[in-house]
Amino acid sequence: MDRSEALLQWNSAAAGWAKWESVHNRSLEAATAAMLDAAGVVAGSRVIDIACGAGDQTLAAARRAGSTGRVLATDISPLMLSYVVSEAQAAGLDNIATHACAAEELPRDQPPFDAAICRLCLMLLPDPATAITAVHAVLRPGGRFGAVVIGPAQANPFYAHAIDILRRHAGKPAPVSGPGLYALADTTMLTALFAKAGFGDIVVTTLESTLCVPTAEDGVALIQEAAGALRAIIGDQSEAVQQAAWAEVLHTMRQFETPSGIVAPAQYHAIGGRRGA
Repeated sequence: MDRSEALLQWNSAAAGWAKWESVHNRSLEAATAAMLDAAGVVAGSRVIDIACGAGDQTLAAARRAGSTGRVLATDISPLMLSYVVSEAQAAGLDNIATHACAAEELPRDQPPFDAAICRLCLMLLPDPATAITAVHAVLRPGGRFGAVVIGPAQANPFYAHAIDILRRHAGKPAPVSGPGLYALADTTMLTALFAKAGFGDIVVTTLESTLCVPTAEDGVALIQEAAGALRAIIGDQSEAVQQAAWAEVLHTMRQFETPSGIVAPAQYHAIGGRRGA
């Protein structure tokens, strides 16, 4: 996927991502805190948020950084950044700025940052090594990078089952390599990417969680509206094929039904590393 395709995909998913962000936020609460800790975000920190999406973690970083700190939220999608601006205003936070760019093309015209964060992006990039190297380049010596990626498919069945169903109906086998939700689920590979970019003191923490929505229908709507990459798997198929695929996704969602709604297990890896002197 080239830059123009990525921009189109994330612009088209921006409204849905913002709509369903609260669901992901609840699932990611502990992982987000671990990421901010790994990045060393404290009062007065200058932070860059890579591929910020609708900005929940941007606001969390801004609260930690406080009035003497600053957060620069970056994303390839200007529409995503517009949600960050709105949420920051609603929260009364005036220490957030935005910058539209790809994760591999971070701004180099600013003073080095104390901390960098990236939540649920690295595994979706065609070249995560380049992005991690770009993060290293914008940090000050001793600055830290904290990121969150999704664990393996078997630990995240909410999305994994849907992906399998959509690929089968579309006749598209899973790629052997390349970007995807579980592309960096192997913590050895993840650690090696950070080390190759020049980071040291690398620590990975695996966190168990759940992903919860009120109904199975809500689960399907979340995927359709917020997960552009998943929607694209089936989007070029006939209406009949799409309907059959989504009906099976709905049926599969029902296995997670509880008296409290749909509750599916989830797992995330929070990784942190330090730039050397």
